[in-house]
Amino acid sequence: MLEDKVVVVSGVGPGLGRSIALRAAQSGADVVLAARTESRIAEIAREVEATGRRALAVPTDITDDESASALVKAATDAFGRVDALVNNAFAVPPLVDLGEVDFADVRAGFETNVYAALRLTRLFSPALAEHRGSVVMINSAVIRHSKRLFGSYKMSKAALLSLAQSLATELGPQGIRVNTVAPGYIWADALREGFGQWAKQREVTVQDIYDEVAATLDLGRLPEPDEVADSVLFLLSPLSRAVTGHCLDVNAGEYHH
Repeated sequence: MLEDKVVVVSGVGPGLGRSIALRAAQSGADVVLAARTESRIAEIAREVEATGRRALAVPTDITDDESASALVKAATDAFGRVDALVNNAFAVPPLVDLGEVDFADVRAGFETNVYAALRLTRLFSPALAEHRGSVVMINSAVIRHSKRLFGSYKMSKAALLSLAQSLATELGPQGIRVNTVAPGYIWADALREGFGQWAKQREVTVQDIYDEVAATLDLGRLPEPDEVADSVLFLLSPLSRAVTGHCLDVNAGEYHH
């Protein structure tokens, strides 16, 4: 679906970011990997190259103007084009009620979840416009509920959704599509660790916790990282060439929207 395209992925880690990068490469794309931890993106770059595609690992602080601008230059210098941008980086503020949360923590969440996504999209827009490119924002199922303790996170992710919709309108005349993917649970290392802690507290097994949560989802199982990544690839690809301003929930039926 992405033969000879160049895809930039921000916030690359061992979970969804890695899956997006590898699935993009398996679909024919060269991949630019951006994150603060150089050793991590270097390792994933080697995995991308093992698929036969090219990879560029660029240590980046996406909350910093100079660092983000350097990422754009590195990508265009290396490959001569950019066809797609995935804003995958996120920060979860402390899980505290809005009546008690520290405003500094709320601002920090917005810096990564909203402002950094806007910064990268603005910087990459000239390159994306040259090839009628695509942007995907990675959001969260938190925008579909109002559970206690998640208020600060929902605020930033709701702002990210609004940002994506407004950018779709602004960038559409340049041929750039902007869409959103909102995952729910993703069965990867971070969630396994969380379930492990929960299981220990309740003196049950991780499988018990998994089964309990999965029973609340229509499909009776938790999505794998590659399944979420494939939805991202769809929105990056020509298969969704008339889709923009859309939010695709990927949650195995946890919420209906």
